[in-house]
Amino acid sequence: MRGRGTSRLAAAALVSGLVAAGALTAARPAAADETAQSRSGASATMDGLKTFGAAVIHDGGQDQQVSAGLFEMSVDGGGTLQTYCVDLYNPTQRDAKYHETPWSGTSLGANKQAGRIRWILQHSYPQVNDLAALAEEAGIHGGLTEQDAAAGTQVAIWRYSDGAHVDAVDPQAEQLADHLFKSARNLPEPAASVTLDPPAVSGHPGALLGPVTVHTDAAGVAVSPPADAGMSGVRIVGKDGKPVTAAANGTQLFFSVPEDAAAGSARLTVQASTTVPVGRAFTSDSRSQTQILAGSSESTVSATASATWAAEGPIPALSANEDCVKGGVDITAVNRGDEPFTFELLGAEHTVPAGASRTVTMPLQEDQPYDVTITGPAGLSRRFTGVLDCRTRGSAPAVTTQTVAEPSPATVGGSTATTGATGTNLAATGGGALTPVIAGSAIGLVVIGGAVLILLRRREADQG
Repeated sequence: MRGRGTSRLAAAALVSGLVAAGALTAARPAAADETAQSRSGASATMDGLKTFGAAVIHDGGQDQQVSAGLFEMSVDGGGTLQTYCVDLYNPTQRDAKYHETPWSGTSLGANKQAGRIRWILQHSYPQVNDLAALAEEAGIHGGLTEQDAAAGTQVAIWRYSDGAHVDAVDPQAEQLADHLFKSARNLPEPAASVTLDPPAVSGHPGALLGPVTVHTDAAGVAVSPPADAGMSGVRIVGKDGKPVTAAANGTQLFFSVPEDAAAGSARLTVQASTTVPVGRAFTSDSRSQTQILAGSSESTVSATASATWAAEGPIPALSANEDCVKGGVDITAVNRGDEPFTFELLGAEHTVPAGASRTVTMPLQEDQPYDVTITGPAGLSRRFTGVLDCRTRGSAPAVTTQTVAEPSPATVGGSTATTGATGTNLAATGGGALTPVIAGSAIGLVVIGGAVLILLRRREADQG
């Protein structure tokens, strides 16, 4: 009996090792078809650091030189974004996928100086592309290059986004950074390029489910009905019940569900081409540096909303939202049915009475991946995945830099900045050098657990 109990303990150690390794894997972004979590606005892929100069970070008694400047991203569906980093002590991942995010879902949500960053963006390069005028405004007599302007702007932003002690290497860039930092004023967060509010509705078939209100700075949006609208009979209509294929800011949309429809769910999508407002935040589930928008071409933006219906029983509408002020993910359930809806979250049950709504915050640690599936009646299943990314690493130890030979952001390494074969210098900042240590520890746990199991089995065999 004693030997069997020890074997179970060893097995638990092995499982712990596997869990540690799995946590590293789970930090990767989920595929689009794996999650029901809707993204509103622009989605893009990081192309790299395009216009930049050098800066020096003074941290913990050490000086580290990094590249500082303007990134570019390619928008899904067409368009280009220019961004600056607001997450100095984290790495920028190669070809990372980004999505437009409210400030509340980033470190900017708890940063009382975030509005000053928006002011800097509006009063510097590339929004002000007359470099002679920008130099004159900053009292710079030697003129400004695009590289100086980008570096100076990034340095000023880092001082507010990360509270960093950082200086531009070039004197003109440093003078611009000082001017922007001292002149900045707090401005409100810009509106999203496009959102649907609320992102989920529910109700009984035979009635109009909604409203879902369109919020956008675009002149108009195209409205796409559910993919199986022809078979299900579900239509997207206005308040008058007439089908809608195009909408404007403030338009209210409804799901028209046939009275005899079986319990089910559907989605609508709106899409537009517009310039994304300067100051919008962009995050990546791969833990790539949080970015803030400095400029946008005409770009494709979209948003989705879902509807759930049933003739009787609980009828939940489910949505999720990362909240960096609370340090977790808010799961919201709205029950438009005639019976209570009960769901489980992290081992605890939560009940939403008929006709009521409830928001439950799932607390998470910084950088912790989450993967939550909430089920309901009639096969309803909503999966929410991501990684909580709420803090900059201003208190982290020394930052490191690395260069690559192609124009895309580098992952963190231990080498100092050099020039690649193509002449492209790209720096990444952060504590990512710990990743091999963590991964090695996880693998070590697996190996140790396995070794313990083998030894115990041999002992049991000898005793038998």
